[in-house]
Amino acid sequence: MRDGFICAAAGTPKIKVADCRYNAEQIFTMMREADKQGVKILALPELCLTGYTCGDLFLQDTLLDGAEEGLRTILEATRHLEVLTALGMPVRAAGKLYNCAVVIQKGEVMAVVPKTYLPSYGEFYEKRWFESGEGMDGRVSVSLRCADGGRVYLGLGQSLIDCPAIPGLKVGVELCEDLWASDPPSRRLAEAGATVILNLSASNEVVGKAAYRRQLAVGQSGRLCCAYVYADAGEGESTTDLVFTGHNMIAENGALLAEHRFTTGLTIADIDVQRLVYERRRLTPFPAMRDTGLCWGTAEFTPCKTKLRRYVSPTPFIPENAADRAGRCEEILTIAALGLKKRLEHTGTKTAVVGLSGGLDSTLALLITALAMGMLSRPASDIIAVTMPCFGTTKRTKDNAVLLAERMGAALRTIPIGDTVRSHFRDIGHSMDDQDVTFENAQARERTQVLMDVANQTGGLVIGTGDLSELALGWATYNGDHMSMYGVNASIPKTLVRHLVDYVARDNLKKDEDLTHVLEDILDTPVSPELLPAVKGEISQRTEELVGPYELHDFFLYYIIRWGFGPRKVLRLAEQALGRAYSREIILKWLRSFYRRFFAQQFKRSCLPDGPKVGSVALSPRGDWRMPSDAAARLWLEELEGL
Repeated sequence: MRDGFICAAAGTPKIKVADCRYNAEQIFTMMREADKQGVKILALPELCLTGYTCGDLFLQDTLLDGAEEGLRTILEATRHLEVLTALGMPVRAAGKLYNCAVVIQKGEVMAVVPKTYLPSYGEFYEKRWFESGEGMDGRVSVSLRCADGGRVYLGLGQSLIDCPAIPGLKVGVELCEDLWASDPPSRRLAEAGATVILNLSASNEVVGKAAYRRQLAVGQSGRLCCAYVYADAGEGESTTDLVFTGHNMIAENGALLAEHRFTTGLTIADIDVQRLVYERRRLTPFPAMRDTGLCWGTAEFTPCKTKLRRYVSPTPFIPENAADRAGRCEEILTIAALGLKKRLEHTGTKTAVVGLSGGLDSTLALLITALAMGMLSRPASDIIAVTMPCFGTTKRTKDNAVLLAERMGAALRTIPIGDTVRSHFRDIGHSMDDQDVTFENAQARERTQVLMDVANQTGGLVIGTGDLSELALGWATYNGDHMSMYGVNASIPKTLVRHLVDYVARDNLKKDEDLTHVLEDILDTPVSPELLPAVKGEISQRTEELVGPYELHDFFLYYIIRWGFGPRKVLRLAEQALGRAYSREIILKWLRSFYRRFFAQQFKRSCLPDGPKVGSVALSPRGDWRMPSDAAARLWLEELEGL
């Protein structure tokens, strides 16, 4: 349960209609199995203790007495289990019968929640037997006899279970049809603080219904920024007219974590409560917790480290499915190009000036700029591609820059800057033999000056090439490549830059083979600023040897900025996702480096040029990331040292 994770399950036991003794055995057996697998929260189907399809037998005291006896059996058999379980059964109260969820833990009944919205159409006619729980205020005593002899009260949505072992974990319950309503109880439960909603359901299967049911459950988890555990009736229910398939789901904040159909047993997933709490705190439309008069119970869990079952993608910015990845690339290219299109239109510029190095970032900037020009029905020759060879430029990157500009139809200008930089070194008294940061940054700043002046000459805009990963690490020369007139790559992380260029290379395979070949060679070229002299004609600087693998840094960036996770949790997730490729020591090394660089380099992000936001993570100082340039990293680094 460390780091905000809790293991939850939706279970469908095999039952026999109206055989409460058999059903009770199946239920406590499933609870024991869930406990063995580390499950802490378990939802079981609606009316599973009797069976949902009992019909008029629900009005028979024999069945109702059998259900209560079955509950007592379950309580006795599970009095040592920590699994917080919600099971469905009919409950008598105030002279009426209610379709209820009974929440139990360690042999005690913690809450009894009646169903609100009772169906009265088609094959479902619960109003024939049950009363709606609407208006129940938690003061009506029910006939259940608990293991400890205490009294139990009925309350619609009046029971939220607090779980102090995990800050922010509060559990609420609704039943089947409640989810289909225009104002479901889960809405009120979430506003009162519930981060996990359990739905005890008996939803029959017909063609097409599963997709709609999934849409409802996943959508509700997104709307309420919660986890939604949906447990459905399955094998054992009567098939007189209906078939039940045990469609169990666990969703979290709009994403489906786990799902099973046409089977009995447990559907298990790890819920990240910390993530939900952060998102609610971040989202201004989500209301503050309200005092709704709900009665609170407390579930006790022994603190432990949850063994993670959830899949953690090693590339959070990049879909792993090829079709999804292609769609994402197409969408990002279009969004970025639309942003530039508007800026070019608004400023009335005659040209777009791109510094072309033969590397990935400048290649992507040129591709986006060409797309924007196409949207404006302007020729690609309105793009001025400037290559500026200097001390570290290799023949490979220079040739690729020239060939790329030609294949794209851009106007190419080659402006060597070596003599200018040498003159500048003489002016400031810097030796050519001293290849320090001044040696490197002077070249970057000279290139920026050339681009700005060319833009002035041609009535154009300088298109920035720096990407999101470089901005996070501060891997940019202040007032050098850090500066532009519009930064089209500013919210695109380095790992995604590669996929975007690769997407264009493949997309152009039948259109322009020469363009495809040059893009493929650029993709194979080591990432480098090329500011130190080449060695035997080969690149001498490799960025990832200096700042660390971008695969790791982009992973850190996503979880630190998008979800606000602390160092310990980021490390744990990184080990889960990337532990086979990198040792714990290597991950820790570069995580420390990320925090140090991120805090120290904020001043560069505080004055970024405009650029289009394309994803959920961006570092623009105008809204996406507002951080003082003098913020100290001490707390984060101390937590890292403790690891």
